Amino acid sequence: MGENLTRKILKAHLADGRLAAGEEIGIKIDEILIQDITGTAAVLHFEAMQLGRVRCKVACSYGDHNVLQVSEENTEDHVYLSTAARKYGFWWAKPGAGIGHQIHQEHFACPGDTALGADSHTVHMGGMGLYAMGAGGLDVAVAMGGGAYYFDMPAVVRVSLTGALRPWSTAKDVILEILRQKTANGGFGKVFEYVGPGIQNLNLQQRITICNMGAELGATTSIFPSDAVTRDYMRRIGREKDWREALPDPDAAYDESMELDLGAIEPLVALPSNPDKVVPVSQAEGVKVDQVMVGSCTNGSYTDLKAVAQIVKGRKVHPDVTFFVHPSSRMDLEALAREGLLTDLIAAGVNVEAATCGACIGVGHVPAKGMKSLRAINRNFKGRTGQKDDEVYLSSSEVAAATAIAGVITDPRKLGLRAPAQEVPATLDLANNPSLVPPASPQDAPSVRVIKGDNIQVIPLKGALEPALRGEVLIVLGDNISTDHIMPAGAQMLRFRSNIPKLAEYVFNRVDPEFVARAKAKKGGFIVGGSNYGQGSSREHAAIAPMYLGIVGVIVKDFARIHLANLINWGILPMTFADPADHGRVRQGDVLEIPDVRRLVESGASALAVKNVTQGTTFKVALSLNRRERAYVVAGGKLAHTKAQPLH
Repeated sequence: MGENLTRKILKAHLADGRLAAGEEIGIKIDEILIQDITGTAAVLHFEAMQLGRVRCKVACSYGDHNVLQVSEENTEDHVYLSTAARKYGFWWAKPGAGIGHQIHQEHFACPGDTALGADSHTVHMGGMGLYAMGAGGLDVAVAMGGGAYYFDMPAVVRVSLTGALRPWSTAKDVILEILRQKTANGGFGKVFEYVGPGIQNLNLQQRITICNMGAELGATTSIFPSDAVTRDYMRRIGREKDWREALPDPDAAYDESMELDLGAIEPLVALPSNPDKVVPVSQAEGVKVDQVMVGSCTNGSYTDLKAVAQIVKGRKVHPDVTFFVHPSSRMDLEALAREGLLTDLIAAGVNVEAATCGACIGVGHVPAKGMKSLRAINRNFKGRTGQKDDEVYLSSSEVAAATAIAGVITDPRKLGLRAPAQEVPATLDLANNPSLVPPASPQDAPSVRVIKGDNIQVIPLKGALEPALRGEVLIVLGDNISTDHIMPAGAQMLRFRSNIPKLAEYVFNRVDPEFVARAKAKKGGFIVGGSNYGQGSSREHAAIAPMYLGIVGVIVKDFARIHLANLINWGILPMTFADPADHGRVRQGDVLEIPDVRRLVESGASALAVKNVTQGTTFKVALSLNRRERAYVVAGGKLAHTKAQPLH
């Protein structure tokens, strides 16, 4: 049997382990992406390793989240990242250049490469034939220094696409349909590799959209081949010299398979408040909305915004609706302007915002209580907008535009219009992008001063694992708790991403406002959660800030991939209930005790006995850590371990 594309790329980059599903492997990373809320920590970690210059093929830092610089702390972060970039050898994309994964796709991504980003939507670039993953900042920092990135070899799912999308059906509907079928944790431990005759009917940006929201499946990543479609796109943007063919073998073997007929896809909507609560648009029609958004990395490209411009041309946004767009790339926005499409958007009453993540992460356009929003973005986790009781629906850009005109959720097929074509730009003048700043040369770098404002604080470390653990259960949570629940987004909190003591004041702020005070009074303790704990963003702050508050262990039914790695990296013991029913037997305020835990972790124990001192009972938890991960937890985290055994 031949090999799939996933295995081909991983084999070419394999640094440690073997390519057997479920076994840990380490791979060399070609391309690094960091951004302005996770990137400051990543650079601080990199500085702690004292390596001097990045040691990967290309690295870039993107000012894409805190573009508005609504506080001096945001600006301090940007000054720090821009000066560090010049000194340490990575590119800097100024605020307003666009969203990192989209700019990277345009300027740097090369088919067949591996890419690692301190953002869960780094998987976006799988649409160009890269093996691209999101990770915590500490893992990214190690890869910046030339170290391997370790993860469990995923199972590879063959997603065979047939047919072609009908008018008004979009790539966003394709991934929403997969989310409907597989759910938000249906991709855990898997790569979704897209093949079949239907892929020839999807342009590069449509492929990107599908891969982007693979993150919402909990997948390790998603990938399309690099073929003639990829080459055509790279030719259009002036990068054909970087194109490489990257295809699976005709007789490639896969671990699982699923089939999807693109011709059967219809416009879909995800209901509040999870991306997998997907229904046909007909089941949401008529819901009055107050806000409509198109944008973010998922739906802010030229392809999406041109479709919106064609729908709203000659029409007006409904009087009761605020309609705003966040382009994902400054270059895409320039292309729209040159074609006159920007004028059509503005004339219709659409607010064209900066090329940024923006409202997708709760920076700007925070809805008032009771308001409903329809957003063509990737996530609708409760509270992500910055309003804890928000109601956000997800859709394609076409459904969003139709809704903005009508004032209620609307099936665009009922507009009586010809469906807009899904197009990529004819050309992009990437060579003249003034928003990208190259690094200083190795000769000039020593004279560059890295500027750190008052808000740039050294990341605190956890002490080594205690011989035994004892503490109170500080909170008991249900399923699908996201990193937005743990460490909320929004302008109020994002400004402190470089200052852990201040940021820690907001842990679980929108879930339980008393959590921080309780954690401080009890001097730390345990967190108990349900299934898919830690889904969503890669933000390692959702592990660092609880660690700072004294959290020593997290016990759940199962973890999301990146958050599990982040907990290990920061020395918090991650455990899963051996019997999921025990989750319902643990109460907030119970005192738990795990005797002899350090010896058991060091000796390779796969299960631990947890005493519920309050109830006088004992339950079992699984401890699924390999030897490397055990060493990190015992040392108090990966950074503490790396400092003791530095990279060379």
